[in-house]
Amino acid sequence: MKRMERLLWSIAFPGFGQLLNRQFLKGILFIFLELIVNYKANFNQIIAYSFQGDYDRALAEAHINWLLFYPCLYFFSMWDAYKNAGEPVSRFTYLPFVFSAYFVTWGLMVSSKPLSPWSQIGPVFFPMLCVIPGVLIGLILKWICEKIWKNPVH
Repeated sequence: MKRMERLLWSIAFPGFGQLLNRQFLKGILFIFLELIVNYKANFNQIIAYSFQGDYDRALAEAHINWLLFYPCLYFFSMWDAYKNAGEPVSRFTYLPFVFSAYFVTWGLMVSSKPLSPWSQIGPVFFPMLCVIPGVLIGLILKWICEKIWKNPVH
């Protein structure tokens, strides 16, 4: 299951799956982009405050404009590594990844509002929870598209 290995390494750090796929330039680019966005968004500090339960401070320290780049970069890196692992995939495999990126971005925007009830769990945990409906909706749409278009495997 090379695809799963690549996916899990990309979850650990964007770009690692590409390196395993021997796509070195792309892998280095994803790593570089992740480091820039992570630094500019102050993401590691936000994660630390969130795990300490200091959600107000996490929200105050977050640079939301930079943090909004993270879901798309993260999920695109995962999809790319999964797709290019050298095993056949459905042409609709991208749907769970895309919808996860959409939902996490939405969750980040909603949780960054100080008066939002979702801000109570901060700009890390609520967006993480939003992965669940994103994956589910993406999988349902993938299944529907495969039934409608009799999906050949690539």
